[in-house]
Amino acid sequence: MNRPVVLITGASKGIGAATALTFAQAGYDVVINYSSSETSANQVASLCQEAGAQTLVIKANVADVQDCNRMVEETLNTFSRIDVLVNNAGITRDGLLLRMSESDFDDVLSINLKGTFNCSKLVAKVMMKQRSGAIVNVSSIIGIVGNAGQANYAASKAGMIGFTKSLALELGARGIRVNAVAPGFIETDMTHELTQEIKDAMMKRIPLKSLGQVKDVADGILFLAQAPYISAHTLVIDGGLTHVG
Repeated sequence: MNRPVVLITGASKGIGAATALTFAQAGYDVVINYSSSETSANQVASLCQEAGAQTLVIKANVADVQDCNRMVEETLNTFSRIDVLVNNAGITRDGLLLRMSESDFDDVLSINLKGTFNCSKLVAKVMMKQRSGAIVNVSSIIGIVGNAGQANYAASKAGMIGFTKSLALELGARGIRVNAVAPGFIETDMTHELTQEIKDAMMKRIPLKSLGQVKDVADGILFLAQAPYISAHTLVIDGGLTHVG
């Protein structure tokens, strides 16, 4: 029996890399998209192969619809199907609104939100023919509660949640489920750059008193990909942060 196939954008590091390995260990073949770090993407592919997966590594800018179309075509040429799409690629360009450049706003919306649109539209066509599939969008608690200095990022991540709900309504009748995860403060390269003082202040606000791990988010993504009666849902993975005010 052929293994199911997952396509993960932004999968060369962080949450995307952990998600790739988690799906490989769960019996999926894995398509690893990256935009800049080929070395890291190949390292992720090697780990997935050790877990028994066939892999395909594809460089593509998700904000470019032609790149996305090529990525989907290469995936289909290799595996003939796409069972799960994880829209994980994302960037930040932080700054207070009055100091934020138009390009900083546009770049974040282009990658985070338009990239989700581009990939979802192309993969949805494949899944509609299959009459099955699951899409999981990686949003953020910032899209739910906002954050000073991240108006562009918050707008993109809130947009992903609205997009998730609408797409779930459009595709449900074809057997396609669409969900999102909203991670809180997760240990990644971005959090490693923060001072210990800032990290301590974060953890005081989190009921579980620790930062999340990328595996926590990856497990949530896998759960939503496999849960047969969950759609249009946003799974918050934040140690309780957004529920305590």
